[in-house]
Amino acid sequence: MSTLRMAAVSAPFDRDLDEDFARVGGLIEQARADGVGLLVLPEACLGGYLTDLDGAAELPPAFGVGGPEIARLAALAGDMVVCAGFCETAGAKTYNSAVCLTGDGVLGVHRKVHQPLREDASYAAGDRFTAFDTPVGRIGMQICFDKAFPEAARAQALDGAKIVCSLSAWPTSATNRHPDPAQDRWTRRMDLFDRARALDNQLVWVASNQSGTFGAMRFAASAKVVDPGGEIVAWTEQRAGLAVAEFDIDAVVDAARGGMHFLRDRRPDTYPALGGTPYVAA
Repeated sequence: MSTLRMAAVSAPFDRDLDEDFARVGGLIEQARADGVGLLVLPEACLGGYLTDLDGAAELPPAFGVGGPEIARLAALAGDMVVCAGFCETAGAKTYNSAVCLTGDGVLGVHRKVHQPLREDASYAAGDRFTAFDTPVGRIGMQICFDKAFPEAARAQALDGAKIVCSLSAWPTSATNRHPDPAQDRWTRRMDLFDRARALDNQLVWVASNQSGTFGAMRFAASAKVVDPGGEIVAWTEQRAGLAVAEFDIDAVVDAARGGMHFLRDRRPDTYPALGGTPYVAA
């Protein structure tokens, strides 16, 4: 039996890259001291998120996957698998992206596909959901609003992911905010999406989020690890910190799928508009 200790981060980040790297370095060292093998940092943790979603927000600092900033992150990661959000420049386009890496280099990149409100005024959209192999197993990455779309996680599960890392800068409501962030309707929706996507696909869901405030945004925090039955097993609630959990990934996924197996028992022929990708056992 081989177990994986994983952590989802809730923390604040802003435009000061040096300060962001210092915070990231501290979180990595904290996680390393706790035996964590997979650390999931929030969306836009390198340079901060947008100050608003009205369409005129200034962009964070942007850099390429092959640039010195990602190399700096890899050096901090060392032997740990780390997922982190950043503003990616690629040719003439800028993306809201996430990178997964170790000290040996980049393992995978995801460009945010689903863009809420006027985020499309700041970023180009990604166009795919895939899984990829890492030293801790086959994983998928998503960014924030992607989690609201069941097809995204299903595509990654069908591609063999047993862990999905969901990196967010998920805010509380822009209007009629609840005075208690835990009771805010958008906090509650995020928590429902996290639990539902894990249960939909009977996999482990590791969801980070920013905390605190930035511009007009107040972030919901609520980083968590969810098991394949949709149960939250580690949670920061509305505070900064690390949600840490440990699983034998193969064992918990296999146990969840040992009876009712949602991927195997799909009937793609009855919903052809969603595509007919069959389930192939790993």
